Amino acid sequence: MTNTLLKSEVTGRIYLSDNLEVLRALPSASVDLIYIDPPFNTGKVQQRTQLKTVRSADGDRVGFQGHRYESIVVGTKRFIDSFDDYLAFLEPRLIEAHRVLAPHGSFYFHVDYREVHYCKVLLDSIFGRASFLNEIIWAYDYGGRPKNRWPPKHDNILLYAKDPAHYVFNVDEIERIPYMAPGLVGPEKAARGKLPTDTWWHTIVPTNGSEKTGYPTQKPLGILRRMIQASTHSRALVLDFFAGSGTTGVAALELGRRFILVDNNPEALAVMARRFDGVEGIEWVGFDPVPHQRVEKQRSLFSTPAT
Repeated sequence: MTNTLLKSEVTGRIYLSDNLEVLRALPSASVDLIYIDPPFNTGKVQQRTQLKTVRSADGDRVGFQGHRYESIVVGTKRFIDSFDDYLAFLEPRLIEAHRVLAPHGSFYFHVDYREVHYCKVLLDSIFGRASFLNEIIWAYDYGGRPKNRWPPKHDNILLYAKDPAHYVFNVDEIERIPYMAPGLVGPEKAARGKLPTDTWWHTIVPTNGSEKTGYPTQKPLGILRRMIQASTHSRALVLDFFAGSGTTGVAALELGRRFILVDNNPEALAVMARRFDGVEGIEWVGFDPVPHQRVEKQRSLFSTPAT
């Protein structure tokens, strides 16, 4: 049973960790849905600093039961975000994702137009070409418009099933969208709306909206809701191992699913701490959320930071 990964009182678990380490520790066939939005291949140097947290009387953080902790930098991981290194970085993580996905599970891979074709070839080799279900286009309209080419205004989301003959797709539970010409379909159909296609028109997170966290790569809740609604049942387990601002967990929580989130950026965990402030049943591994939250009480499910 996939839900045995989390204790009965736990709704979600959030790791500050290298995602490959967490993936390798998860049981095979244990997760119902995986969504990831890895760093896009921008040509920049990607850099992550690894921290070790140790108990110290003079530490700068207060953790469970009032103990103080000190954060020590133990290393910095860097890779040049260029074609060959990007795929080499992704491949072991995608292999592990395939292993931990349940037989009925679905995998959503979010990438941009520059890398989607190379990533699909890699995913085909791991999942098998027959497991490819859709290329979803998330179309939006914001930002600058270059004058020397068509302005790129979409992201690509590749959808794979672990078993293309047996996977979850709740067509009747998907939130429908309005008809563009409701007068042509009659009042009953117009009131119900139509099923979305593989092209999703959805605004980015509004700059001044309540959903905005300030995290630079935050994705809209509406996009994640649609995936989770379509591809999981109630109490299913959802995994996002490039979790960023934690939107996948928020959407899972709203829909009555459980989740595991992983990120190795303390700033991302700080954003998640604020987003899940006051939510019971969140287990934190390697990170103390309390200093970033308004609710002045220790979380009973806070895991002592890894040493």
